Amino acid sequence: MSETNGGATPVQPEGAATQPVLPKMQILGQFVRDMSFENIAAQKSVNAQVQPDIQVQVALDARKREADDQYDVIMKLKIESKTREATPQAIFLMELEYGGIFKIENIAAEQMHPFLLIECPRMLFPFVRRIVSDVTRDGGYPPLNLDTIDFLALYRQQLAQRATTRKADA
Repeated sequence: MSETNGGATPVQPEGAATQPVLPKMQILGQFVRDMSFENIAAQKSVNAQVQPDIQVQVALDARKREADDQYDVIMKLKIESKTREATPQAIFLMELEYGGIFKIENIAAEQMHPFLLIECPRMLFPFVRRIVSDVTRDGGYPPLNLDTIDFLALYRQQLAQRATTRKADA
């Protein structure tokens, strides 16, 4: 029999701590949604043996699926490699859209957006890194091993850009 405090709610016995409900994430699937690799140096006889200037752009997108607690997260990368000359010439261009299907439970609604755009991409990134490395190697170049991406900083940057856009529109 549990104690009560005047008929309101049951009182926890001393020493019994309530167990927090932990967030739960499961990757249900991963896929390449779109990918292209243009080996421009081979097509135009550009000297690709120079130290390249490599630019990486990352964009993230997430949306709710029809199934309960399921979300799509898409990581979009655009990687451009150019020669370091007065007039840079393109060496290669790679575009990759990589997606994951996640089942996420026990996350508060206000925390879902950052979770989808920070934690989920962290889980996908090692697979994206491997694809980029393999494709650049198979394209005839040294494998490109992407630096780790700080998804928290990227998320904050996107929030700041949205706030700036809203102020400009107002």
